[in-house]
Amino acid sequence: MTGPDAPARVLVVNAGSSSLKLALVTPHGTEHARTVDQWEGAGHVEPIGEFLGSCGQVDAVGHRVVHGGPDGDAALVLDDDAVRRLDALSDLAPLHQPRAIAGITEVATLLPDVPAVAAFDTGFHRTLSPAARTYALPAAWNERWGLRRYGFHGLSHAAAARRGAELVGARPEDLRIVTCHLGAGASLCAVRDGRSVDTTMGFTPVDGLVMATRSGSLDPGLVTWLLDHGGVEVAELSEAIEHRSGLRGLSGTSGDFRDVVAGADRGDAACQLALDVFVHSLVRHVAAMAAAAGGLDLLVFTGGIGEHAPRVRAEAGSRLGFLGVAVDEGRNATATGDADVSAPGAEARTVVVTAREDQEIARLVRATLGSFGAD
Repeated sequence: MTGPDAPARVLVVNAGSSSLKLALVTPHGTEHARTVDQWEGAGHVEPIGEFLGSCGQVDAVGHRVVHGGPDGDAALVLDDDAVRRLDALSDLAPLHQPRAIAGITEVATLLPDVPAVAAFDTGFHRTLSPAARTYALPAAWNERWGLRRYGFHGLSHAAAARRGAELVGARPEDLRIVTCHLGAGASLCAVRDGRSVDTTMGFTPVDGLVMATRSGSLDPGLVTWLLDHGGVEVAELSEAIEHRSGLRGLSGTSGDFRDVVAGADRGDAACQLALDVFVHSLVRHVAAMAAAAGGLDLLVFTGGIGEHAPRVRAEAGSRLGFLGVAVDEGRNATATGDADVSAPGAEARTVVVTAREDQEIARLVRATLGSFGAD
């Protein structure tokens, strides 16, 4: 499929851990969009049909799928066999994968003759070197169970690196970039030569940064101590690390970043500690990603917190001066949409970009099914 026959109007189905984002993306941008909060996946698919009834013609469908497995590429044309293989990976991303499969199944029922593509959050990180992706576990275990650093949020990181470079008048291939996807789930990516060379999430989306309800990186010895000596059951530990840790666990709030900031502003010591731990974790991991990239030319913030929390950008910037980062107070405080918030003369530029997962998914769909818009 090439030229004018390639898909122009792409339905993007982005199933998250608790929400569903639907968008119709054309070559001119996102034409129509809807977000369904508290989406539960199977049994709650009516919003998809409602959206299709209002968005007009659909030439192709792109589904965000968190996990592509050990052989996952950037994107994959979906058929029954592919869906079965993706469903079998649900234990690696139990919050996301089943909801993605529910979306794929419903859209296939409603649009049986429209080609569909899965775009993987792990896909951008397929370029990690063996040194970056390999865990120092028994080699037989790694091989038997496919244990490795997969990384996630790749769709967001790829789009953020591309748009961030554009904001400073450069190409991603010519910059050493650290992209910061900061939301309820959060991760960083080191981008060199336009490729992911390291990332903070690992085998699962729990690793790395402190998040809304996820702990981020933990000492494995602490985990085994809780199991062996703390009397904590495996199921309880898994649930706590995934749902009751992070900002929620430290602050006693919902874990929503806005609630934590509001509590800190009221003088709540637990909320202030949670905020301090979050920023410390962010700065620590940015430095590690900069090392993996061989230096830092561009720092990119995206995601709900990355885009809307100037306080985080300011505090992180003030601690990353040794990497050449300097954030302008005025630009940072008033930044909306895509913006350069660098202080004049900063060696490393700092920008904010709107998350563009839908645009990245549509780009991958067009690149996979045809050449239209695949530049």
